[in-house]
Amino acid sequence: MIKTTVLDVTRIEPRLKHPTIFDHFDSLEQGESFCILNDHDPKPLYYQLLGERGNIFTWEYLESGPEYWRVSIAKPATKDASPTVGEIAAKDIRKAEVFKKLGIDFCCGGKKTLQEAAQSVGLNKEQLLQELENTTSIPSNGTQHDFSAWDPGFLADYIYHIHHKYVREQGPIIEQLADKVAVRHGAEHNELITLAEELHNLMEDLYQHLKKEEKKLFPFIKQSDKGGYTERQIEEIIQAMEHEHESAGEELRRFRALTKDYTLPANACNSYTYLYEKIKEFETDLFQHIHLENNILFPKTIEIAKQTT
Repeated sequence: MIKTTVLDVTRIEPRLKHPTIFDHFDSLEQGESFCILNDHDPKPLYYQLLGERGNIFTWEYLESGPEYWRVSIAKPATKDASPTVGEIAAKDIRKAEVFKKLGIDFCCGGKKTLQEAAQSVGLNKEQLLQELENTTSIPSNGTQHDFSAWDPGFLADYIYHIHHKYVREQGPIIEQLADKVAVRHGAEHNELITLAEELHNLMEDLYQHLKKEEKKLFPFIKQSDKGGYTERQIEEIIQAMEHEHESAGEELRRFRALTKDYTLPANACNSYTYLYEKIKEFETDLFQHIHLENNILFPKTIEIAKQTT
């Protein structure tokens, strides 16, 4: 049962914070949740909860600083075998475009059911199903890859050469551009200073994230490190990667809020305009990157782990 809907961690003695949170979590029934309020990012708690309780909870940032962090922690209700939005998007790129048009997150939020996804954008399940059904008569534009049919090792190589290299090449360019625009326009548009600072933080997190995938996960997928991890270890690595994906997605959504969906002021210079275009381009690439991993590569990797460990 739910002990409290909102647990204000700032009021708890430091040595009792994590035990108290665990006590509240353990009291939850399937389908119940509670929210923690903290004065710093509680990310270490996520890893402790994952390590000690396993993959039996969901973790959703409702507010991400700078003064307070609010996180919803839930024990999901037992679900039926209906496909998730991530699984649907992985099988048909046209349906992924429908999700994108409706504002449904199918990469970081790919584990949602159709019912949950529909509710998140103010629709009912039947309306969403109708939107998806309408795509069956619409031909795809251009060449579309059937990523779900690819060998996991080949897909990992594709992600490395297309998306990992993109982050490493474009990240520094965007960071330098953000600094330049913040110096030039920051006095008049204070949000640019915050944007530049948070872009640096995001990129640093992403650079470290890529290293972890390339060192721990990709060698296992390609079988060059066969037997190096147990199935449970692979699941924990993937859970950590998915959590970092979620954090990156939250940061990109914060950028949109900060810039009012990248609305340019009347006096925007060419660099200002170029910065916003580059961030939007980066966002599109990163969400596709996360979609390929969360909804296609990671499930395949878990299957590999079950067969080889």
